[in-house]
Amino acid sequence: MKYLLDSNVFIQAKNEYYGMDFCPGFWDWLIASNEAGIVASVARVHKELRDGGNQLAQWSGQRADEFFLPADGSVISAATRISAWVGGLDFKSSAVKQFESSADLYLIAHALAKNLVVVTHEKKRQSKKRVKIPNVCERFHVECITPFEMLRCEGARLVLG
Repeated sequence: MKYLLDSNVFIQAKNEYYGMDFCPGFWDWLIASNEAGIVASVARVHKELRDGGNQLAQWSGQRADEFFLPADGSVISAATRISAWVGGLDFKSSAVKQFESSADLYLIAHALAKNLVVVTHEKKRQSKKRVKIPNVCERFHVECITPFEMLRCEGARLVLG
């Protein structure tokens, strides 16, 4: 595996530029790339997608075992390190609690433990109200890119028949 996708990659793609009804090529590329061992996500992201109760929940449910990776001991250890660092910063307590209960912590921890690249739409920004994925990735030397950068790096081609 090379890339781990954040929830917002799936959600924004479905809602905006790669709608499942008019751009099936994107979703086919994700499946093929997962089967090739290039793209995945984490079990906590699957839970967030499943809770949406929509077409994306159905799509992710059909791929749960192979696409969404469970946390193992190395991921839990990395999550503990990340959580301790975030807890020691000057965030509002609500921001720390939200981060610790979200998929974000496990996405970054999995990438840290397995030397993978995080793919997200989030932008680096200083805020006391929200822990941002790119900021945490930077601190732990985890590469963090946008979905468009991933598609370009992998030479993805979403072309008509």
